[in-house]
Amino acid sequence: MKTSSIHRPRALHLVLPASLGLALSACGSLPAGSSAGGPLKAAEGAALQQCETLAAGFRHDNTSIDSATVQAAGALKLGSQPVAEHCLVKGAMFKRKGSDNRDYAIGFEMRLPKAWNGRFYYQGNGGLDGAVQPAQGALGGGPLTGALAQGFAVISSDAGHTGAQTPFFGAEPQSRLDYGYQAVAKLTPMAKALIASAYGKGPDRSYLGGCSNGGRHAMVEAARGQSYDGYLVGAPGYRLPNAALAQLWGAQQWAPLAVAGATTKHPLNPNASIPDLSGAFTKAERQLVASAILAKCDALDGAKDGLVQATQACQSAFNLKTDVATCSGERNGQCLSTAQKDVIASVFAGGRTTGGQAIYSAFPLDPGLAGDNWAMWKFANAVALDPLSVGTVFSTPPGPVDPLKDDLNARLPLFSATNDVYRESGLSLMTPPGNDKPVSLARLKDRGAKMVIYHGVADAIFSAEDTRQWLLRLDQALGGKADSFARFFPVPGMAHCSGGLATDQFDLLSPLVKWVEQGVPPQAVPATARGAGNPGGENKELPADWSASRSRPLCAYPTVATYKGSGSLEDAANFSCR
Repeated sequence: MKTSSIHRPRALHLVLPASLGLALSACGSLPAGSSAGGPLKAAEGAALQQCETLAAGFRHDNTSIDSATVQAAGALKLGSQPVAEHCLVKGAMFKRKGSDNRDYAIGFEMRLPKAWNGRFYYQGNGGLDGAVQPAQGALGGGPLTGALAQGFAVISSDAGHTGAQTPFFGAEPQSRLDYGYQAVAKLTPMAKALIASAYGKGPDRSYLGGCSNGGRHAMVEAARGQSYDGYLVGAPGYRLPNAALAQLWGAQQWAPLAVAGATTKHPLNPNASIPDLSGAFTKAERQLVASAILAKCDALDGAKDGLVQATQACQSAFNLKTDVATCSGERNGQCLSTAQKDVIASVFAGGRTTGGQAIYSAFPLDPGLAGDNWAMWKFANAVALDPLSVGTVFSTPPGPVDPLKDDLNARLPLFSATNDVYRESGLSLMTPPGNDKPVSLARLKDRGAKMVIYHGVADAIFSAEDTRQWLLRLDQALGGKADSFARFFPVPGMAHCSGGLATDQFDLLSPLVKWVEQGVPPQAVPATARGAGNPGGENKELPADWSASRSRPLCAYPTVATYKGSGSLEDAANFSCR
C-alpha cells in the first residue's frame, strides 16, 4: 500500500521470559519526497588566504590560538590515503579554574583545506570525549572519504576536559554541561568566525556529524541550537544514561551465569582486572544463536548470504525458546540452559526495574551478536566503563558505582535529580529536549535542513530499535512528513559504529550534502565489506566465504535490500531497496 508517510508499527514488545519474538512492524514504503523548504543554496568554495598569521591575528571572545601551521599533502592520512594540503589550527576556549581546583578548557583543532568547498563540518567525538581527535571528519565504518578529504573545514574538540580529568570532570558542574551540550554551542560560532578569517568568507553550508556520543552531540544540537544545515547521526546514544544503566543491569543478570571468580584484564588498564562475565554466554553459544537466527531469517530478503536484511521481519520469525536447543544436561556449546534463555531475553528487552519501569529500549536480534565487539560491550565495558559515566556524569549527586551491586532501582531517579550544585540533571544535559515528541525539529525541516541517521543492527550498547522508535515519534510529530527531513539507514550485522559481520564501509556525508543542497533524498547508498588489503583498514571479523569487497545497498527504512533473483551475491547491483 502506498502512503505519504512512514507507517507507524505496533509497539515493540517481547514475550518474556519464554521467547525473544519481537512484534513485526507494519509494512510500508517511504516515498522519495522532497524538502518542505526546498534545497538550500549550494556552497561555493574559496582559496585559503592565510594560515600561520591566524595564530596572532585571529580574535574571538574567550578564545586563544596556540598554533597555526601548514600541513603538507600526505602529512595526515585517512586510512592509507593521503589528505591534501591544509592549515592546522590548535587552540582552546574558556580556560578556567574549575570548582575542583583543576584547570579546564574546551580544547580544539581545526583543519582548513587549501582548496575549500565552502562547507564547515563539526566532528562529534565518542565516548566520554576528553581528547582532541584529528579533525578529519571521519565517518563510521572504515571510511575512505572523510569531510576534510572532501574539502570541508573541520573542527574537533575534547568537549571541555582532558583524559587526565576523566572521570573527575563529571563531578565538576560546568564541565558536565560542556560535555553534555555547551561545548558544541560555544565552539560553533567561533569556528565559523575562524573560517571567515582564513578564507575571507564564512561557510555557506554547515554540517555536524559523529557516531556514538558524537551522534548524540548531533541530535542534541539539532534540538537545542539548530545552527547546522545537515546532521549525520551515527549510532546515536541519545539516551546515553539509560543505555549505560541497562549495561549495569545486564551485568547483574549475566554474573550468576558466569564462571565464579573468573577475571579478565581491564580494557583500559592492563594492570587491573575486572570480573569476567563472558562465561555467561560464550562465543560458541553466541555463534549457536547466530546460526539459528540465520536459519530462520537469512532468506527473508531473497538470498541466503549470511546477512539478515529484513530485520523487522526477523524479529517475528525467530523465537529463542523454540529455535535454539535447550540443554537437558551440562552446557556444551550446542544448547542453552533455561536460565540463559531467560537472561538473554531480558537483556535484549532492555531491562526493567523491579517495579517494572523500563530502563532502556529493546535490541533487535541479529547474527552480529556472535561478534567480539558485542561481547566486549556486554561483558567488559559494562563493568569497566559504564559505571564511570553512570556514577560521575549522569547521577546527582555523583559518586562511585559498584556495577554488580549497585541498587539500580535507586539509581534511576538520580538521573533526573538536581540540587544546589548540579542545577541541571544528567538526563537533561545529555538528551535532546523534547525527545519523546521532537516537534522542535519542524523548524529545521521548514528551513531546508536535513538529517541522515545510520545504526548497526548488531550494536550492543545503543539499540538500533531505539533509533527506529525515535524516527517513528518524529514522523508523528511532523505530521507524517519525517521522510522530507530525516532518513534512517540500518546496517545489518554491523557492531557499534563499525565492524562485525557487515558491509560497513560507506559514505553517507555526500548523499546528505546532495539532499541539503540539491534536494535529492538518499534512498540506496553503496556499502562494501572491508576485506584483506582494504585501504580503509581490514575488518577481521568478516566470514571467510565472503568476497573481500562484497557490496550491498544500504536502504532507507523501511525498505530492505532484496535480492533480484539472479547474479552474484557479492555484488550490490543484484539487490534493490524495496
